[in-house]
Amino acid sequence: MLTVAAFITSWRFLAIVKVIAGTAKGHKLKTLKSYAMRPTSARVKESVFSIIAEYLENALVLDLFSGSGNLGIEALSRGVHQVYFVEKNEKAVCLIKENLLKTKLNEKGIVIKGDAFNELKTFSLNGKKFDIIFLDPPYNKGLLVKSLDIIGKIDILNTTGIVVAERSINEILPLNTGNLKLAEDRKYGNTSVAFYHHKYMCCVDRN
Repeated sequence: MLTVAAFITSWRFLAIVKVIAGTAKGHKLKTLKSYAMRPTSARVKESVFSIIAEYLENALVLDLFSGSGNLGIEALSRGVHQVYFVEKNEKAVCLIKENLLKTKLNEKGIVIKGDAFNELKTFSLNGKKFDIIFLDPPYNKGLLVKSLDIIGKIDILNTTGIVVAERSINEILPLNTGNLKLAEDRKYGNTSVAFYHHKYMCCVDRN
């Protein structure tokens, strides 16, 4: 098995992003530099977290297709209660653990090496419900639509929660799927980010 120390020494495979705000502001995060492991840009990340600011306090978060943990670590830095990171790439899992240690957020991060769709079903079986779910899979592979379809059916999003789905502008997403309904869709150059609410959110007081 690849250890964190052994992999982190191989810098030629790494790119750097930064935590934008919160307790770990300014910390550099290591991330795999490849098309599949495409970290969310600072511009997109800053806009996303401005939009979801009201959801952050003490939130339980799922960072699916975590990559290097960029979004989940930003959320931890800004005060969420806990983040579950799900990633099947062993090298990326090592980076998530290293980034959590470096930012001193490791006690609030649970890193799971596994298939995203299998883990969604496991969360459902265990009765786990999240306040925020980040979806940032490799672009144009159908993974995002499938993820939304499963999440809409298995009901792991709290009724006051939000799903943040990043994709290429070429990918078409449904307006509604299961218990999810599209609330907003933003474009940032070649990237789009969709925000889904639970269909019963309009009937729930968030305060």
